[in-house]
Amino acid sequence: MAYDDQNIFAKILRGEIPCTKVYEDDKTLAFMDIMPQADGHTLVIPKEPAETLMDLSADSAAYTINIVQKVGSAIKKALGAEGIVLMQLNGSKAGQTVPHIHFHLIPSSIHELGKHATQMGDQEKIRQLAEKICAELV
Repeated sequence: MAYDDQNIFAKILRGEIPCTKVYEDDKTLAFMDIMPQADGHTLVIPKEPAETLMDLSADSAAYTINIVQKVGSAIKKALGAEGIVLMQLNGSKAGQTVPHIHFHLIPSSIHELGKHATQMGDQEKIRQLAEKICAELV
């Protein structure tokens, strides 16, 4: 199946749709989820066009996991999170809502998560949380 370059994350990567960035380098982007399941819900995506983990090159997968660790550590420090749910869904049947591989970092417990992709968050609160996380990445 061909990669859909019109998906929302591809548009974010091209700068066509704004996002609240937490981290960016030449291979990855981390940004706040606009429909968070918990305060501080952050997404990490590789810039390589791939729909699922199985479509992603091994080099990009390894690099992206390093960034997931880096951003996850910053979330823990910034928000005093005792735990982070790391979620990566592959395919719509698994619950993947955007056909571009992405990792959810959710400072919460699996038992306390809100519903996935159902309610817009308070964008000002999301921006403030992003600033705290960014401060730990410097």
